Amino acid sequence: MNYKHLIVFLFTILLFNCKEEKMNLVRIEGKKININDSIELNQEIDDFVKPYREHVNKDLDSVISYAVDTYSKSDGDFNTAIGNLFADAVLEQSNIIFNKRTGENLDMTLLNHGGIRSIISKGNITTRTAFEIMPFENSLVAVAMKGQTIQDSLVRYLSRAKRAHPIAGLKIKLDKDFKAIEATINNKPIDPNKTYYVVTNDYLYHGGDGMSFFQTNDSLYDLNYKVRNALLDHFKKVDTINPVRDDRFIKLN
Repeated sequence: MNYKHLIVFLFTILLFNCKEEKMNLVRIEGKKININDSIELNQEIDDFVKPYREHVNKDLDSVISYAVDTYSKSDGDFNTAIGNLFADAVLEQSNIIFNKRTGENLDMTLLNHGGIRSIISKGNITTRTAFEIMPFENSLVAVAMKGQTIQDSLVRYLSRAKRAHPIAGLKIKLDKDFKAIEATINNKPIDPNKTYYVVTNDYLYHGGDGMSFFQTNDSLYDLNYKVRNALLDHFKKVDTINPVRDDRFIKLN
């Protein structure tokens, strides 16, 4: 047997004697590590992060407006001052983009009560305030909807929800049994055959909070504009905010 034949012979024996070893997971172990003040500071890492942290905090703490009072989403049953501010700001700022793209104007806003994550405290409003109110990365979209769909689905949803979901452009009046007896858009009765443009966020468009009616639309326009940025742009334009509760969504006794 020559050298080459010996190599082939040994390789063949090795191949037949090597069996695939099956491995099975026996257990998974975890360890809880509490992150608190007792953890020793890594000075090298802190020194590296410090200039970035200071830059971000300086930007977040820059004053952009002023609030004459403290506003909370719990200060009303069907509409709140902070919710009205939220909806109005989104409608106004989004319409600038929408009109430039389409030549049309937005008719109304619908956002969700749970989307407001903080109060606005009396005093200076900073960039940080907008991040506290809207910490999510939700973007705004405009939806073309027939008046019939708005009347049958959107208005009915709001009357059944019995919550102060932020709205603008739309007005609803409920009777004592929570039935919608009047609904208008831009202070006019809703035309079932007319197409209205509704601005909302991408979370709600995809059915968040049970708002499935947005999917039955004529057209969708992605504004590529964060909800938070709409708030920031509004605060920067308005020196002082003083939102109020009004008659956009009320219930008769």
